[in-house]
Amino acid sequence: MLYQKYALTQSLALRMLEAITNKAEELRIQINAAIVDEGANLKAFIRMDEAALLSGEIAQNKAYTAAAFGKSTHEWYPMIKDEPALLTGIVHTNRLVIFGGGIPLIYNGVIVGGIGVSGGTADEDIQCATAGLEVFEKECKLNEQQ
Repeated sequence: MLYQKYALTQSLALRMLEAITNKAEELRIQINAAIVDEGANLKAFIRMDEAALLSGEIAQNKAYTAAAFGKSTHEWYPMIKDEPALLTGIVHTNRLVIFGGGIPLIYNGVIVGGIGVSGGTADEDIQCATAGLEVFEKECKLNEQQ
């Protein structure tokens, strides 16, 4: 069985980062933002001036988690909080993040990458990541019209 493969372009990833950092500036926060491809390989990254150093790795891990599982990172804790075995076990999985700021990029049902943002509150990180997602979704709609 064959499936359609889609590729996240560098130019789109950079436009997404611009939207993410514009949202962070609007919120008056300094963040790190990462975009990964379908294999969770780093495609684009930015550390805003004065953003926390540790947040860079967290942003990349949020993007990795979103791309690897096709699930937003803020969905994890509610899903596992009442499962003691998962709560004590899966949270120790390397690179898994279970709080907000990671969003998968899905086109025609296929995971093509992920966004990760870290540096604000979980809600602020989600808002910034969503700004990048909106750019991605707009591009997808333009592609479908052609």
